[in-house]
Amino acid sequence: MTPSSPLPLDGQRILALAARSMFDLFANASEGMMLVDREARVVWINDQYKRYLPALGYEREEDFVGHPVAEVVQNTQMDRVIRTGKPILIDLLSNKAGTFVVSRIPLRDEKGEVIGALGIVLFDHPETTLQPLIQKFAALNRELDDARRELATQRRNKYTLASFVGVSPAATEVKRQARRAAMSSSPVLLLGETGTGKELLAHAIHAASSRANGPLVSVNIAAVPDTLLEAEFFGVAPGAYTGADRKGRDGKFKLADGGTLFLDEIGDMPQALQAKLLRALQEGEIEPLGSNKVIRFDARVIAATSRDLAALVRDGKFREDLYYRLNVLPIRVPPLRERRADIPALVEVLAEDIALRSGSGPFEVTPAAMELLAAQAWRGNTRELRNVLEQAAMRSDSPTLEAQDVATVLRESGIEQLAVPAAAASTLAASSSALRPLGEQVAELERAAIQSALAATSGNKVAAARLLGISRAKLYERLDELSENQTSVQI
Repeated sequence: MTPSSPLPLDGQRILALAARSMFDLFANASEGMMLVDREARVVWINDQYKRYLPALGYEREEDFVGHPVAEVVQNTQMDRVIRTGKPILIDLLSNKAGTFVVSRIPLRDEKGEVIGALGIVLFDHPETTLQPLIQKFAALNRELDDARRELATQRRNKYTLASFVGVSPAATEVKRQARRAAMSSSPVLLLGETGTGKELLAHAIHAASSRANGPLVSVNIAAVPDTLLEAEFFGVAPGAYTGADRKGRDGKFKLADGGTLFLDEIGDMPQALQAKLLRALQEGEIEPLGSNKVIRFDARVIAATSRDLAALVRDGKFREDLYYRLNVLPIRVPPLRERRADIPALVEVLAEDIALRSGSGPFEVTPAAMELLAAQAWRGNTRELRNVLEQAAMRSDSPTLEAQDVATVLRESGIEQLAVPAAAASTLAASSSALRPLGEQVAELERAAIQSALAATSGNKVAAARLLGISRAKLYERLDELSENQTSVQI
């Protein structure tokens, strides 16, 4: 340093001088300063900052200093500065005390380790000098809030356990198992035929769990092309391939972080992807496509399939280790034919929903029509039942569905019918008897009576004959005659 130049000429002393000068400037010109330690606890505030304490809800300095900064200052980012070691030079902070322009700077020791952070309030009335910045900040906040509300609406819980209609022993047992599964964070595997309500139960388990406030993200594996599944699950890094989003894209695992990931039709997953899914479930981490960065996630997995996973494992089409990883809490969802007692309640709920969605008036189902519905096989389960009700309601000009309306849809849809109950058969015969020969009507009634007897005795002809009050030989004789007259009796 020359006598005519008091300025230092080496880098270290220049930085030290600049740091001291900037601190003095901030201390004198700022509207308040705060110091937090490496645990993000407030250890000091200057006199200017103390005037904000009443607005923040604190009468005494000791009620503020010594506490975690996130607890005493709303929307602070000081803990983030300590965690990342990166400064936030200019930012807008809004809380109960007002809107401020602030700066946050990490503090390091001689070894370069972060030992705390300094927060500086640069302006406490920024609207006078930074109005354009504040307006942009407010607009961005509004857009973010709107996006969050929209996302929450799309991923809200659609169903609860009360949505699984039924009081039969089979339905009650499913609900009991679902409640038990909701209390755990282990994977759940929902097994059952198509249309039995597996997706509904996935929503219900999520809604009853401790993750109910988190997102519920669903992906139907059968509906996504194999080539896109990996990106769908794990996401895509920025510019991972030609045409990829420059900002990248989060996968379903990342989107479900803190909530539940529902994997529908897991049995259709390609074998090449099964190993990656297993690793993600075991390690709790994923690697986006085109990236070498590992991302942690915390999502509870619920899988569902209408296929026999155990058989797929035996055939070498599904990884055995993945099967055991998913099959921790298996729940078998019974088909409708195993809980026929629930069909009247289901019909009532479906009829209300159909009327609401179609905008038409409500409709009722006669006892004979209900008996006919309850007697069917319903290979498509609730989905098929709904389709038949909707078709019958759309075709009918009456607010009441008769057995004939239901029978017409069943016949034209080619739905397998186990039997026609006696009450329904009588109604059907009466509705079409006006211009038919007496012999046909008698034969149809006789056929209906035999069908009902056979259905009630599970096809046991001896028991059916006894129930009808005729001999077994007579029953065989009538079956042969009806068959010759092209009147089919389903056994």
